[in-house]
Amino acid sequence: MIKFGTSGWRGVVSDEFTFANVRRVAHAAAGSVKESPEVGYNSDEYRQFLRGASPSRVPTVVVGYDTRFLSEDFAREIAAVFASDGIRTLFSKTDLPTPAAAWAVLDHKAVGGVMLTASHNPGQYNGFKWMSYWGGAASPAITNDLERRVELLGDHSVKAMSDERSLKESWTETLDFRKSYFDQLESLLDVKAIRKAKLRVGVDAMHGSARLYLRPFLEERLGVTVIALNEDRDVLFGGRSPEPTPESLAPLAEIVKKQKLALGLSCDGDGDRFGILDAGGGYIPANDVLALAYEHLAANRTLQGKAARSVMTSHFVDAVAKAHGCETRETPVGFKYLGELLRSGAFLLAGEESGGMSIRGHVPEKDGILACVLMLELVALGRKPLAAVRERLYKQVGAFHNTRLNYKMDRLRQIIELESRLKVKPPLELAGASVWRIDQTDGFKFILRDGSWLGLRSSGTESVFRVYAEAHTPKRLQEMVDAGKKLLQGKF
Repeated sequence: MIKFGTSGWRGVVSDEFTFANVRRVAHAAAGSVKESPEVGYNSDEYRQFLRGASPSRVPTVVVGYDTRFLSEDFAREIAAVFASDGIRTLFSKTDLPTPAAAWAVLDHKAVGGVMLTASHNPGQYNGFKWMSYWGGAASPAITNDLERRVELLGDHSVKAMSDERSLKESWTETLDFRKSYFDQLESLLDVKAIRKAKLRVGVDAMHGSARLYLRPFLEERLGVTVIALNEDRDVLFGGRSPEPTPESLAPLAEIVKKQKLALGLSCDGDGDRFGILDAGGGYIPANDVLALAYEHLAANRTLQGKAARSVMTSHFVDAVAKAHGCETRETPVGFKYLGELLRSGAFLLAGEESGGMSIRGHVPEKDGILACVLMLELVALGRKPLAAVRERLYKQVGAFHNTRLNYKMDRLRQIIELESRLKVKPPLELAGASVWRIDQTDGFKFILRDGSWLGLRSSGTESVFRVYAEAHTPKRLQEMVDAGKKLLQGKF
């Protein structure tokens, strides 16, 4: 059964993620596009298009792909299905980051976009991410519709147009989306200040699709000196998940320290998540990056607007936004919810603890490259390490210490039983203090009066159960983590 999680449909290649299933999902997306009232189409107009109309007048969809095994082949198969269904495709010339594909949807006024990626999942996975015309992840209503269409299709085969016919009739056009995306990023930055700072940084592309975007943008548009790692295409990502964790960024940290670089910058497999290393190679957690980014935009760029974050993200950004007279909105986990808020124009920044962020005026989709260049701009303007800026914020709004731990459950039944017990009989006391409020927006979040909190939820992209915790001191944080472990063991 094909199900869309927090960021699209993912599966193991040749097991669930097959060409036949990819064609079925593409056909479902085509049907959704043609019948969607948001696109402004009706059946009479569409039938007219099919009767020899020029492909330039039919719906246009962007199709992109990352560096994974067979990604380009899967993408071409999708384009062939779209052509057969009367939909024109703008096909990426190279592998590209998800945020660049999202920007292409906006830039070309496409009715939607497909990104072939499994993001930070291991190399044996691939995925199908559907982006709506607004350049962000499709809403649950749309993905639910896609699932229904695939289910109704059953095992019926899906037609795909031949490459020869598609090329002859111009149903597919191959484009390089880099220049437009670079222009967009540049419009969001103080390029003059960055060039003046003459910074030297390290970049780890993790063998992913940021390889043709992050370093080139830094060098070509910002005049930054870059020492690059892992820019070759490796479909197995060096034998590990392409996720910029402290462990995976250890080689980059060593280079940053030895070469005395200003920063270490990295993105995950499809460039929508970020990893930031400070001068000296110290890892800056995503939760802290969000707070630093908001402070930078509000204080250095004098921009105003609310903050938005997912439910399991640190309250650090809340405190920084409050210091600037702005409130914060909380959403379920998944950037599709945050993207909806960014589209309103009232929110300056939206982010999540897993390393996703975007800002007003950009795509309502997480952009790891944007996060990297904003941290670069912050350092260029302040001429101080990120840790120094964070310490200043701690003195101003209080310290926030947090963590996330992943636990593999032996059976799905264990997860279901645990969640059922927490709903029926939730703990009213944790780590020696009474629970002030329980939030079940997405999983379980137990909030204490001293500002510390504990979160429990099953992942929407991996077979793990996650424990989140935050407190104002390291000692209190450990107490919250211990309490979370006890809950996982059923001790409540």
